[in-house]
Amino acid sequence: MHVGLILAAGSGSRLGTPKASLVVGGHRLVDRAVNNFVSAGITEIYVVLGAWQGEVQGAHVIVNENWQEGMGSSLRIGLEHISIIESATDVTISLVDLPGMTPDAIREIMQCPKDIVVGTFSGKPGHPVKFAKKYWSEVSQCAQGDVGARNFLKGRDDVHYIPLDELASGKDIDTPEDLLGR
Repeated sequence: MHVGLILAAGSGSRLGTPKASLVVGGHRLVDRAVNNFVSAGITEIYVVLGAWQGEVQGAHVIVNENWQEGMGSSLRIGLEHISIIESATDVTISLVDLPGMTPDAIREIMQCPKDIVVGTFSGKPGHPVKFAKKYWSEVSQCAQGDVGARNFLKGRDDVHYIPLDELASGKDIDTPEDLLGR
C-alpha cells in the first residue's frame, strides 16, 4: 500500500503565520495538499502538524510536539508513525506550502517503480519525493534540523529524478510577497 505524508508543522516565521492553516484561493493549504494526494489516488494520508493544530478532513493527523526543531523532526515523527503500518510499501512525501502542486505531479512520482524518486523543477530537486519502506529508517536517521531527506539523498547513485515542470510548480510560500498574485 502506498502512503502519503504531508509535512505541515512549521510556524511560517517569515510569513508571520503557520502555513497549514493559510487560506490561498479559498482553501487552506493543508486541505489543498490532502485533496491533491486523494486525487492522485493515495487514500492513506498522514499530515504532520505542530505550530498550528486542527482537524484535517481526509487525513490522519500526527502532532509534532518538537516542531520548533525543524522539518527534520516532522519527517522523523511522520515516518515513525507510518512505519507501523504493515501493509505500507512506500511513501510519497510533500510539503504543505506548495500551492502549485498538482495531483498529476504526485501521481507521476508515486507510480514510478523505482525505490527512491525525487521530483525536480528547473533541474533542481524538490517535492514530492518517494521512498520504499526499506529506506524509512535510514531517511529518519539523516533528517536533522531544517534538513529533511537531503542528507540521505546526497551522493547516492540510485535516486531517480523526474522533471515535473510541465505538471506543477515547485514554488513554495515563505514570505508575504510570495502570496502576491495567488
